[in-house]
Parts: sequence; structure tokens; C-alpha cells
Amino acid sequence: MKKQIKTLKSAPKAYDNKEFLHSKDGRLIRIMAEYLYPEQTMRRAGIKRTVIFFGSARFKSREDTLEEINHNNILLAKVKNQDEKKQIKNELNKLELQLKLSQYYEDARKLSYLLTDWSLNELDKKEQIHISSGGGPGIMEAANRGSFEAGGKSIGLNISLPFEQVPNPYIDPKLNFEFHYFFMRKFWLIYLAQIMVVFPGGFGTIDELMELLTLRQTGKMSKPKRIFLYSKEWWQNVINFDFLAEMGVISKKDLKLFKYVDSPDEAFELIKEELKDNHIKNRF
Repeated sequence: MKKQIKTLKSAPKAYDNKEFLHSKDGRLIRIMAEYLYPEQTMRRAGIKRTVIFFGSARFKSREDTLEEINHNNILLAKVKNQDEKKQIKNELNKLELQLKLSQYYEDARKLSYLLTDWSLNELDKKEQIHISSGGGPGIMEAANRGSFEAGGKSIGLNISLPFEQVPNPYIDPKLNFEFHYFFMRKFWLIYLAQIMVVFPGGFGTIDELMELLTLRQTGKMSKPKRIFLYSKEWWQNVINFDFLAEMGVISKKDLKLFKYVDSPDEAFELIKEELKDNHIKNRF
């Protein structure tokens, strides 16, 4: 009697094979996908130019910080244990500093609002700029929030991290991206950016700033046309650019790659003029 052979199902096509796509050999395809998908999405949405905001993910809004302070003050009035009281007082001291730093959140929010409102109401649709951020909390959230409150659609370029940075709620859902590869995320943060605004921040913010300054210094990238460092006092405390120039490790002309700004209104006027001169007039 002839042995019956079981009919095989069709094998999955290579581009539908999850096991392959997530393997070492599928890495190149994953990298290409992280380039092509944002490109397609931005093109379909008509997004050609952005203003990118960088800054600390740890800053909170004034409203949220005051709420936390109020909550801890209520707890402090209720607890009897001295160790618990000490712990709450320490937390309140941290929150007082956070309240001071929340001004940067509010300033980023206002600047984003001003830029979006100006773009929507004074620029032709083909010339409009969009606000872009790294998609997370802090200054990133403030940037997306200001644009949202002005009626704009802003971009969030998030990254998968072990501690799960989640997208902030003010990103346009159709412009919400999640990256695995840092270098592809960095590419899309910068590629469409006409202006870069760097608010106070830590390692990640400094990393982005230094990388872009190096690319501009070496002529590997012509955009953003201008880098604005928000809060001269902060950045002069963090990095002594003048000392680097005096020691000859950078040129004095490199100091012209960036400009300090100290208020949303000042930043708005300078960015607006920069965009008018280099973006609208020349129509990149």
C-alpha cells in the first residue's frame, strides 16, 4: 500500500517571515525599513521642513510639579513617623528645584506654540514648517504640546529603550514613529530640520548637540542652518566654547555655528528671521 504523503503548506514569503526579519541576517532590511517608512509617511503628509527641539526628558510642566508639591505637603501634614517626614522633605526639596527647572518646559511649549501659529497663519501650505521632537517626555513633550495647542500637527521620533520611553500624548498619531536604531532616529531628527533649538539637558542632549556641531564644522551637513542654544547661563556653565576656541581646538568661526537665546519671544523672532532669509526666500 502506497504511503500517503502529507501536503505541505506554502512557505511564508521572505518579506513576511518574522523569524527571518528579526534575525541577524535581516538587519539590513530592518535598517532600510526605518529609513523608508518615515520617508514615505513624511512625504504623504506634505512635511518638508521642521524645527527640531532637544532638551531634558526629566523636566516637567509647572502645573504637574505644583501638583506633586501639593500632594507631598498634604502627606507631610499627615505622617507622624520622623523618618517618613524626612523622606518627604527631601522629596519636596527636589520638587522645588524641579519647579524652577519647569520654566524651561513652559518656555519650550510657548516657543513651539508661537512657531506653529506663525507657520499656520502666515505661510503658504507648501512653505509651512512643523515641530519635531524625540517623542518622549520633558522638553520633547513641551515642544509637541505647544504645537498641538496652536492647532498644528507635530512629529515624534521615539526610540525603544530598556526603561520604555513612551510617546507623549501631543504627537499627531499619524506622525508618531518608533525606532530601534539610534543612528536612523538621529538621521530623521536632523534630515528635515531647518532650525535646531537645544534646551538644557543631560548626556543625550549634549550628545545630539556635539554630533551636529561636528557635522556642521566638518561640512558633512549644511542643515540645520542655525543652532539655537536656549539659556546662555546654562550652556556657558556646561560647555566653555570660548575656552576651546582660545586653546585652538576649534576655530573662532565655529562659534558662529550656534547662537544663544534666553526667552521664547527672542528665540521666535530670530528663528522667524532665519527661516525667512534661508528657507522662504530661497525656497529650498
